[in-house]
Amino acid sequence: MEDSACSNASKWVSVSFARDSASIGESIQIRGWVRTRRDSKGGFSFIEVNDGSCLGNLQVIADASLPNYSSEISSLSVGSSIVVSGVVKASEGQGQSRELAAASVELVGLAPNDFPLQKKRHSFEKLREWAHLRPRTNAFGAVTRVRNRLSFSVHQFFQEEGFNYVNTPIITASDCEGAGQMFRVTTLPLDNLPTKNGKVDHEKDFFGKPAFLTVSGQLEAEIYATSMGKCYTFGPTFRAENSNTSRHLSEFWMIEPEAAFFELPDNMLLAERFIKRLLTDVLGDCSEDMQFFEERVQPGILDALRMVMNKPFEHMTYTEAVDILTASGEKFEFPVNWGADLQAEHERYLTEKHICGPLILYNYPKSIKPFYMRCNDDGRTVAAMDVLVPHVGEIVGGSQREERLPVLLERMREMNLDEKEYWWYIELRKYGSVPHSGFGLGFERVVQWVTGMTNIRDCIPFPRTPGSAEF
Repeated sequence: MEDSACSNASKWVSVSFARDSASIGESIQIRGWVRTRRDSKGGFSFIEVNDGSCLGNLQVIADASLPNYSSEISSLSVGSSIVVSGVVKASEGQGQSRELAAASVELVGLAPNDFPLQKKRHSFEKLREWAHLRPRTNAFGAVTRVRNRLSFSVHQFFQEEGFNYVNTPIITASDCEGAGQMFRVTTLPLDNLPTKNGKVDHEKDFFGKPAFLTVSGQLEAEIYATSMGKCYTFGPTFRAENSNTSRHLSEFWMIEPEAAFFELPDNMLLAERFIKRLLTDVLGDCSEDMQFFEERVQPGILDALRMVMNKPFEHMTYTEAVDILTASGEKFEFPVNWGADLQAEHERYLTEKHICGPLILYNYPKSIKPFYMRCNDDGRTVAAMDVLVPHVGEIVGGSQREERLPVLLERMREMNLDEKEYWWYIELRKYGSVPHSGFGLGFERVVQWVTGMTNIRDCIPFPRTPGSAEF
């Protein structure tokens, strides 16, 4: 049997289309959820409907002459789902050019009075408890649409740059970062672990060896870059870091391009083009949502993003940055010493007070960077880079990779890494090695930066953090 909501002759369109593009006098159908309803003494009701396609609602005029006006329409509650067919009319109300004169209003799903998302404002923290409902709010609908556009832009950019999209494994036996903060994957019974010589017998496990959720797809991406020239990954990564800050998640999405025959300067230029493209697309295609963030979340965000989009990125070595910070006279919470990693306060000083714009730092001390970064001739630094932007700090981290086999092996010994576990990575340097570079970009960090949201948990549909794996 055909669904009654789909059998109407009117054309089904989105609320976004109905608000902005439908022709006056056109017969259309919309399907969505009631945001508000108010009744007029003149014998009709104003119903604000939204379907998630845009920030603004579409106003529906439902006349009392409709057959179900008294029984259903006049008592429609916030959150209820409806199907409305009618004719588009020019609106005399402020803030809208069109409205829909209803020929029929069908109640699909009633939301009782205990529907949590009533007219009052709820804190973002409270809304995390309702992750199944929060996309219906203005803020999270806007975040979702911006996230969607940014995701599309990622693929558009790299496809246009000649990169191949590669899906790297979620389960891995390699620790890319060497930090050891990884989630173990096992089918062994935790209350009765098999042992051998006093240790857990991993040969009895599903994969026959210790396995973990990946912290990065970079190492596997290098396989394809050194075979196909250019590739990029865009997928979930996991870090078992017991951090509860507003900038950390246990599960997040990473974008990691890798290009053969790219040296560090090529990598820098690619990162700059990429960031500018993301900003151009989201500011151009999500103007209504971005205006919402400007007005309701972080005033000044639009000018800040336009500045990064339009201003050339400056370049500076880590050593130069340390000298500037040391001579600045600023009182930092964390001391500035050559050989120590820069903190967000240092990065923000450089971008907000010294450069007053985006900045790429490069040539970091090798003692604070992973084994795969290319050693510079000075013996102290590696060809690493971080892209810094005002009000955030680091947004991109990358490097030229170490393509010289003897140097790579020496670095692995320095960091006590087992060569047997990285045999295939080593062989990439044995068989036709080439210079190659890449970077990593945490997708939720980008969403947080672009929207101005204060907590990264509000930039992913279902946040995973220490002690929380709801929904």
